[in-house]
Amino acid sequence: MRRFRPTAIPGSEFTPEASYLQRRDILRLGAAGGLALTAPLAAPSLAFGAEPEPLAAAPGAYDPGEELTPEADATSYNNFYEFGTGKGDPKARSGDFNPRPWSIKVDGMVGKPAEFDLDALMALGLEERTYRMRCVEAWSMVIPWIGFPLAALLDKVEPLGSAKYVAFETIVRAQEMPGQRGAFQPLDWPYVEGLRLDEARHPLTIMAMGLYGKTLPNQNGAPVRLVVPWKYGFKGIKSIVRMTLTEEQPASTWNRLAPNEYGFYANVNPAVDHPRWSQAKENRIGGGGFFGSNERPTLPFNGYGDEVASLYDGMDLTVNF
Repeated sequence: MRRFRPTAIPGSEFTPEASYLQRRDILRLGAAGGLALTAPLAAPSLAFGAEPEPLAAAPGAYDPGEELTPEADATSYNNFYEFGTGKGDPKARSGDFNPRPWSIKVDGMVGKPAEFDLDALMALGLEERTYRMRCVEAWSMVIPWIGFPLAALLDKVEPLGSAKYVAFETIVRAQEMPGQRGAFQPLDWPYVEGLRLDEARHPLTIMAMGLYGKTLPNQNGAPVRLVVPWKYGFKGIKSIVRMTLTEEQPASTWNRLAPNEYGFYANVNPAVDHPRWSQAKENRIGGGGFFGSNERPTLPFNGYGDEVASLYDGMDLTVNF
């Protein structure tokens, strides 16, 4: 089971953010002044290797105006059980993972099933969006993602009218993912997740291919992961290889393992506690310590209620948690 085990990151390991912040300002100024961004943003062919590399993107409209989580924290304090159950395991144990070549198969209730490689995914239009990220373990971050709307990918395969859900599946590659090896496994593989089709098509839902101006590091879900900012972080399935549109609600890993603790919807809700801890407050990682100094109230739908609350009109979110 997931437990909140904060691990302090020494300040000496933080990397300066000045260069990255300057880049964001230049992008915003360029957009405001009508600077042409299309040429340098034309989907380049990237290696997507173990070491992140620069990834250009148009400036997006989404930014909560909050201090970014230091990149060193966001890339070293992670849940990615395919590499281990400790927060530092994904960074320490993902060096052998090779996210190339890569493709995502999209099938099921669609008119045009297809397989998309990384170049095809980037061609869907990358933009930078800064989102709050709230873990079910009551900690949070603010991360500048680079990605494309999931709806743009779904449009390519033409969902059938009978499709109601999207099922996601991550890769199984035990030779490169040490958390998938051994007789006793913390989870069943592959890791699977799901969204209702209207959630998947919502403008806030993106497929991320980068963060902090670079391609995704292995420990953050290289080369492509799901980001749904109004839901708890475990919904953000990483290293996706397959999406299947279906009429029935798909299985999701944590909901299947402990349905009384991890709901299928997993909307951030301060009024619905986890059976083992309160969700009324959260601890913002980075900037001043881990044990209460960055504590703040949890926002319903992680602060995105104006955009997404209507998706759940008439639903009891204490039951459909």
